[in-house]
Amino acid sequence: MQATEIEHFYLAYIACLNAQDWSRLANFVQIDVRHNNRPLGVAGYRVMLQNDFANIPDLRYEIELLVVNTNCVASRLRFDCSPRGEFLGLPVNGKRVVFSENVFYELRDDKIARVWSVIDKSAVEAQVLEARSE
Repeated sequence: MQATEIEHFYLAYIACLNAQDWSRLANFVQIDVRHNNRPLGVAGYRVMLQNDFANIPDLRYEIELLVVNTNCVASRLRFDCSPRGEFLGLPVNGKRVVFSENVFYELRDDKIARVWSVIDKSAVEAQVLEARSE
């Protein structure tokens, strides 16, 4: 795929996630997809995403930055949401938090094969601490 095709592919992937259209997930990820070096496969990847939405009912992926080349995508995603209970080991308990995720995708045969994700936990932690001091 060319860079513009990859960009359209990624935008459609994010739309699929935001719509929670799990029946289409295999159109975007390889059957043996890995996340942070864990072999999840499509089924495990789907369960991971479904759990995210179950724990964060107002979850929405917003693209802040997108860089593509012939077999990789780099994206900075922004989240403004209210996780239930603990999130990243922090007692968020429904408080609204804003944070980013830096994520890299390796493509193989026009689908996502590997995902490396780093969430800005310190931003969430600062907001939880601020809420405690109020």
